[in-house]
Amino acid sequence: MRLVVISGRSGSGKSSALHVLEDLGFYCINNLPVELLPSLAMTPKSSVRSRNLAVSIDVRNLPQETELLTHVLTELPRQFEQVDIVFLDASEDSLLQRFSSTRRKHPLTDDYTSLAEAITLETKLLDPIVNLADLTLDTTHMSVHELRNLIKLRIAERQSSGMAVLFQSFGFKHGIPTDADYVFDVRNLPNPYWNHDLRGYTGQDQPVIHFLENSESVHKMFQDIIHFLENWLPELSDNNRSYLTVAIGCTGGQHRSVYMTERLAQHFKQHFDNVQIRHRELVRAKISP
Repeated sequence: MRLVVISGRSGSGKSSALHVLEDLGFYCINNLPVELLPSLAMTPKSSVRSRNLAVSIDVRNLPQETELLTHVLTELPRQFEQVDIVFLDASEDSLLQRFSSTRRKHPLTDDYTSLAEAITLETKLLDPIVNLADLTLDTTHMSVHELRNLIKLRIAERQSSGMAVLFQSFGFKHGIPTDADYVFDVRNLPNPYWNHDLRGYTGQDQPVIHFLENSESVHKMFQDIIHFLENWLPELSDNNRSYLTVAIGCTGGQHRSVYMTERLAQHFKQHFDNVQIRHRELVRAKISP
């Protein structure tokens, strides 16, 4: 039985993430007290609709003793076939804006605690979960649609308990992904954008692929990244790392980074069972109104 634990600061998207997993066939439980997590392992498989369980926990149902929280979470891998602890976060400014624009009340605010103070307190209380999380997602600049797509890709479509490696392209002008483990800059490579015949294509299209494959520097960069990752990814996998994100960035996230991401992912599919691809700027362009 697989268990996915969704946690994070209030306003970061926990409910949306849980709804995605429910839509994808997970048996979901919202706001389960942490002390009851181990009892789920004793649940007869016939009593749930799926072998996949997803549970959200937040600051309202944490045990008072930090040691108990840590103990429960660290013991889960011994009780379930596969456990993923996912922590959603966002910048303080973003959380303040989200609460200010809705009628929702932060669970820790009261007559004596302001919203900003509640966010700070919640961050401290959730710190043990952050330290134990297998995957941390920053939703600061994500729409609900982006978060849904990412939860589906990273969690629901993870094929086995082995390390899931995500190769993600992005554009530096839109910001570096804060949850990336490795970031490679390919802005030094020839830029198809300056060729008017290629500008409307992406790194997934054959004209751009042909343009970049004719560059010696592109091949050299590819080999250098391959060499680095082949040295270190196996060690991370051997240390029971569940998730890893390799971000490849160019200026706009349309051509060079997309091409390099696709090529790297295809190479490492020979080495890992769980290799995923995400093109951040292409996804955003696709789902934007």
